[in-house]
Amino acid sequence: MHHLERRGKGVAAGHGTNRIIRRWLSADSNRSNRYCFEDDYKSRLPRRVKIVEVGARDGLQNEAQFVSTDDKVTLITKLVEAGCRSVEVTSFVSPKWVPAMADAKAVMERIHDWRTRSHHNVAKQNVTFSCLVPNAKGFHGAFEAGTDEVAIFGSASEAFSQKNINCSIKESIDRFRQVADLATAHNIPLRGYVSCVLGCPYQGHVSPSDVARVSEQLLELGCHEISLGDTIGVGTPLATVMMLEQRVFIPYTYRSESFALFLPHSNALHRFGINYLFELPFGQAVVEKDKIAVHMHDTFGQALANIHAALLEGISTIDSSVAGLGGCPYADGASGNVASEDVVYMLHGMGIETGIDLDRLINAGNFISGVIGRQTRSKVAAAMKKSSP
Repeated sequence: MHHLERRGKGVAAGHGTNRIIRRWLSADSNRSNRYCFEDDYKSRLPRRVKIVEVGARDGLQNEAQFVSTDDKVTLITKLVEAGCRSVEVTSFVSPKWVPAMADAKAVMERIHDWRTRSHHNVAKQNVTFSCLVPNAKGFHGAFEAGTDEVAIFGSASEAFSQKNINCSIKESIDRFRQVADLATAHNIPLRGYVSCVLGCPYQGHVSPSDVARVSEQLLELGCHEISLGDTIGVGTPLATVMMLEQRVFIPYTYRSESFALFLPHSNALHRFGINYLFELPFGQAVVEKDKIAVHMHDTFGQALANIHAALLEGISTIDSSVAGLGGCPYADGASGNVASEDVVYMLHGMGIETGIDLDRLINAGNFISGVIGRQTRSKVAAAMKKSSP
């Protein structure tokens, strides 16, 4: 007999859990009327996914070795030539805090000039080049350099916000209002990032209700898209689904006569003080799914699985980093961003269009890996290299 042991306040979780199980495994006992899993599975997948390539910014700013302006520009042009249509170029932040982005103005200006010289190339004209900006000064720098889009970043974790940008979540939103007003005045699209959506290195558990609240505030500022980031890569597919469905986490252990599932005691989660597994139905979504992107880190090897779970929830925008550029500063030796090559390989294998040429993408990843002097973190790129004659 199944029963539930709850370790927190909330409502019994049986119906919510059963609903998820039925949705994934439902089948009719009558063979002639069997539930067609394949058709249902494919019907829930998007036909096309937009890849937001973040390697040149989010990836390189976390690499130990400084990459020259020339090499950054070469990387970005290779990514565009591979078919990437949404590329983060750089970050207009203080070089004191992010020295890897000290040449932001030069990189963005050269990319703008490169595209201008290729005015006859329709594909290059349809690329969105984006820059991260923390304040009005950053916005003006990015705008003058020719950016197509600016991005702002907040956190669902109060502790992370204080540690990362030295202010509360509320204060960070207030700071971004000036950026949002400038973006509106200059007709520049605004993208928003929410970090630590599945766990925080400082406070541990992060409530989905906090994720929803910050996402809603960024949407109200005028963001056309909200990227939800598993900054330390501790999320799992089920946690991803629950977060996207805007539920509230209720810690418990689910047991039966035949098995006991104790994932709330996972060492990986406990390392960051995260003690939840499932969450219960509560509340409603505050951001439409077509305005949500997922930004998964692969620190614990869960990124592709989490992305797959997000796809089945209707998400069709994915952030990724060529060659797996970037790292996780909170887990020594761990990988960070999920590799774009691995994401594209998976999507193409599922029959989902991306518009990206995988061979050219791998070539771009191999180029930048050679520049920084390390092997690519893309498993697909590494496997294809080994299989080459």
